[in-house]
Amino acid sequence: MAIGDSFSEGLWDPYPGLEDTQRGWADRLATSLSERRTAAGEPAIEYANLAIRGRLLRPIIAEQLDVALGMKPDLVSLIGGGNDILRPGVDLETICSALEDAVVRIRATGADVLMGTGFKAGGTLAWTNSRVGVYNANIWSMARRHGAHVLDLWGIRSLFDLRMWSADRIHLLPEGHERVKNAALVGLGLSPDDDAWDEPLPPAPRLTRIATTRANAAWAREHVGPWVKRRVTGRSSGDGRTPKWPTTEPWPRT
Repeated sequence: MAIGDSFSEGLWDPYPGLEDTQRGWADRLATSLSERRTAAGEPAIEYANLAIRGRLLRPIIAEQLDVALGMKPDLVSLIGGGNDILRPGVDLETICSALEDAVVRIRATGADVLMGTGFKAGGTLAWTNSRVGVYNANIWSMARRHGAHVLDLWGIRSLFDLRMWSADRIHLLPEGHERVKNAALVGLGLSPDDDAWDEPLPPAPRLTRIATTRANAAWAREHVGPWVKRRVTGRSSGDGRTPKWPTTEPWPRT
């Protein structure tokens, strides 16, 4: 079971021919786990993904956790908090407490939990790193206390490259989702599908200062502006959306 926000929904990684249905690292992880089982002569895993873009952490827990637990999962990935951290008035202690309560509930059922740290940001989003650092420290402590697994997004060196990121600078492109899938396998104590998953890309040509300035201006116009407008009007990018895979079915789906 995957629950969360746009990160677990898999934005900017659409299925071919299904542009509004995103693949993402969680679907890729489910595929890898299922292929390993079937290769060993066991049934395919069953998988559901309840994540919806734009969700804050506490609504993720309130709207998705009971549904997930009702399907009696063996493994739940619960990753969120990024949208909270971008809010000016975020209360980190409150969201960390909510996350730990959710982890305790999941572990009480006997299911495993996969949490995820926040990314280390650069450039115009580097101001979030102090908040993310506090959040990450809490996640590692929760994992130790409750026997949970951690997807270490902060430490993935290959994601320090802007070529892994979409034009909005907060969502990954398909190559980035593939690298995160491998990091998730490692976080679960399994071998990655690709041993070079954390190797940096070959060096890219340096951007000129003019090109960088233009790129920043385009980003502000096309992505920051609409994001601010949604905040002011109380709307979310996930309004009206439903989970892409709302019930567990053998994976991959036909």
